[in-house]
Amino acid sequence: MKIAVIGAGAIGCLVAGYLKNKGEEVTLVGRAQAVNAIKENGLSISGVRGDFKVRISISDTLNYIPDLAILATKTQDIDAVLQDSSYLLRNSLLLTTQNGIQADNLVAKYLPQKNIISSIIMFGATYLEPGKVVHNFEGSWVIGSQFQSNPTEELIGLSLFLDKIFPTIISEDIIGMKYLKIFANASNCLPAIIGKSMQEVFSDLDISRMSIGIWKEAFEIIQKIGIHLVSLPGFPVENITKLTSLPCAAAAGVFSGIMKNLSREPLYGSILQSIMRGKTSEIDYINGEFVRLAEENHMYAPLNKILVDMVHQVEKNKMFYSKNILMNKVKELIGENG
Repeated sequence: MKIAVIGAGAIGCLVAGYLKNKGEEVTLVGRAQAVNAIKENGLSISGVRGDFKVRISISDTLNYIPDLAILATKTQDIDAVLQDSSYLLRNSLLLTTQNGIQADNLVAKYLPQKNIISSIIMFGATYLEPGKVVHNFEGSWVIGSQFQSNPTEELIGLSLFLDKIFPTIISEDIIGMKYLKIFANASNCLPAIIGKSMQEVFSDLDISRMSIGIWKEAFEIIQKIGIHLVSLPGFPVENITKLTSLPCAAAAGVFSGIMKNLSREPLYGSILQSIMRGKTSEIDYINGEFVRLAEENHMYAPLNKILVDMVHQVEKNKMFYSKNILMNKVKELIGENG
């Protein structure tokens, strides 16, 4: 099977490297910096499975028809990628990997719905520099279809194939799982605003308390709208319901303990990784999704809205906020008990 992994960031490089190491025919598609680095030095992967380097084909454009395309760009880059390459992907199976719930809808503007398989990444990776990534922690790969209710032959076959590199699970309610994954990613905005690792940021109980506030606000919106959350492997719905029902101080202590121990290596989260690379982030598809749902249903999400705006300011000005400024802005705009 000919495989194209489109996007040479943390997840794209990790997946492509592991598939290549299993003997699969893989081509990475990435930006010029990644292409030059990987052609010259190979792809370096370190972390929980040890350190290794792999030689892998890489190009700055897709120039052949793959059997399987794994789309590992950020959501905000999907239109640009598919405008250039959709003619080569019309008959390919395409697997989306993006956070949020909008990726499949964007892809469906260019490709047949029956060829689109959605996925949720539960493992973690960090992009260090072009051609170098760290595999921070293990996890499952959840796949399913947003457009078809029953598992298809293609879906089952893909799950068996991906199981070579990560435990792969088929979901019959990928939307409910994707909404829960937004909760799992929603606190990534805070390291992005402050410019420090997740371990450093969430060692602070004030910041961890703000994370609980993000969840409380979003969970109230989800409940009122009637969106059904579905448990993920390693992240059950009860993580949200139990922590949001506790007093904030107690919940923040539990949350801080979890986040400090996610990885031995510094973990930055996808939003901060994009900013560190000088790129726009996927904030509009994570916390911004809660803001969008609130506005569409005549509700408010002031905390999430403030944090989305602050991330955009960091992207624009290339300057991070201090903890004190972050806390003061939140208190000023939504009040001491927000």
